Amino acid sequence: MVTSVEKKAESHVVVDTKEEEQAMGLLDGAKDGISPDNSMFSHLSLEQRQQLNNANNNAKQALSTIATSYASKKFMGGCAILFPITFTLYVTMWFLNFFDQFFSPVYFFFFGFHVFGLGFITSMAFIFLTGVFVSSWVGGGLLWVGEWFIKNIPLVKHIYSASKQISQALNPNVENAPAFRECVLIRHPRHGEYAFAFVTGECLFQKSDGAVTLFSVFVPTNHIYVGDIFLLSSEDIFRTTLSVREGIEIVVSGGMALPATLTPLESKLRSAHSGAGLLSS
Repeated sequence: MVTSVEKKAESHVVVDTKEEEQAMGLLDGAKDGISPDNSMFSHLSLEQRQQLNNANNNAKQALSTIATSYASKKFMGGCAILFPITFTLYVTMWFLNFFDQFFSPVYFFFFGFHVFGLGFITSMAFIFLTGVFVSSWVGGGLLWVGEWFIKNIPLVKHIYSASKQISQALNPNVENAPAFRECVLIRHPRHGEYAFAFVTGECLFQKSDGAVTLFSVFVPTNHIYVGDIFLLSSEDIFRTTLSVREGIEIVVSGGMALPATLTPLESKLRSAHSGAGLLSS
């Protein structure tokens, strides 16, 4: 016959088992992100409540971290896609507006309305016709007279001379123009380090034991129009298969347009003073 003491012990075991099952269920619910209410904590001990709170906080923190990481990745992905598109549209619109503003007031004055792009088309046609006219004998004569007049103005002649050198460097019709000849690599600033440079010219460095040919290279910094000029021997210049356009893209993009592999050319950079001229790629 079961005594009353044994019955009480069995009842305590059943109660403890039920409490453990409820506590484990609450812990599982907290791990799944379910927040229990205060009535569910009434029969639990302080230690069990702390465990439930910690599990609930960890679940919330994990969900918050995942959501933040997902939103950050998607936002940066959107910026990476929209930035080149927006920048291209901005530069294109600035270019159109810049040339459109020259002839748009003329059309508005005569016709009383403004058509976007009409001034731009007129500007392009005007530039083309100017090139055709200057190529003729009459246009060349008028250009010579205009340059002679400008070169006799004290301050303006220096500005015109510098701007003309830049325009001649970009003019494909001018032979032996001081433009960027090649995109090369040079040893700079220390041995074992290299920098992108553009060959712009050459000169003879007369020393007591003979003359040495030095090449003038332009090393751009932040922008393609700002940089340093170095005079280097041919042994310190490494020719590559990169074109000038590809070199400019690498500089402007901060190195992000750098190809995966740079292929050097076997031929050395030669001097025009030796009669060979600068080798073409």
